[in-house]
Amino acid sequence: MPVDDGWELIVVHTSSSRMKKHQEIVRSNRTAIMGILNVTPDSFSDGGLYNSLETAVQRALQMVDEGADIIDIGGESTRPGHAPVSADEEMRRVIPVIRAVREAVGDRALISVDTYKAEVARAAIHAGADWMNDIWGLRRDPQMAVAAAELGCPVVIMHNREVASYEDLMPDVLRDLRQSIEIAKQAGMRDEQIILDPGIGFAKTHEENLIVMNHLEEIVAMGYPVLLATSRKRVIRHTLDLPVDELVEGTAATVAVGIVKGCRIVRVHDVRLIKRTVMMSDAIVYSDVNSIQ
Repeated sequence: MPVDDGWELIVVHTSSSRMKKHQEIVRSNRTAIMGILNVTPDSFSDGGLYNSLETAVQRALQMVDEGADIIDIGGESTRPGHAPVSADEEMRRVIPVIRAVREAVGDRALISVDTYKAEVARAAIHAGADWMNDIWGLRRDPQMAVAAAELGCPVVIMHNREVASYEDLMPDVLRDLRQSIEIAKQAGMRDEQIILDPGIGFAKTHEENLIVMNHLEEIVAMGYPVLLATSRKRVIRHTLDLPVDELVEGTAATVAVGIVKGCRIVRVHDVRLIKRTVMMSDAIVYSDVNSIQ
């Protein structure tokens, strides 16, 4: 990684402290909120809005104030038809932001780096990130799982496929996720580092996305925390026939369903508004019936 631009990489959280904070989030009786911070020019709903260091930090602080437990920072768009970027360019975008956000938020929130490149992920963790969020489920870059094992950080393993063709949708999705888990285990990752993501909006048709949403409990039953990332996605836009800036209610509906089905983390753009949905859903799901008898 280039270091001639004044980047002085530091490890803010040790592996043990990082995992302690992670476990506090995934084991609590409330759903964690991951706020999305895209520092890209071409993301589908907020590309170009937070490209400067100042606006990125302001947005991160705003989301933490609104209730985000994790800030997910990404430097490469994953929208359909996006142009891939090099590891060097991705690091140029995200590393300064990660360092600045870490300094600004302190221990108020965890930081996740949204990347499938091991080189970027390593640099991000050393710059102050806590999690890796891999949209290719450790399959695109074979060094991702190795890096996670060595650094001892949690990793979001998302379901994805090069070819979106299924013989039997849910069994195939579960099989793909098991294969990603096996990659993680072979690299030396521990169970407590693994978070699963059903990959809504990736390698699935509109109908297939809805089916996966309706069967999220099957992924939850695999025994790992599940992160649900549906915010402003095409499945909501197509269902409601609305523009991207009018999808809060649709996103809230998917979040509520996800929480009821056992998802522990939700990844969203509109933290303040979705926080209300999360709180109400949690109040129902985690209520103790014995307390009112």
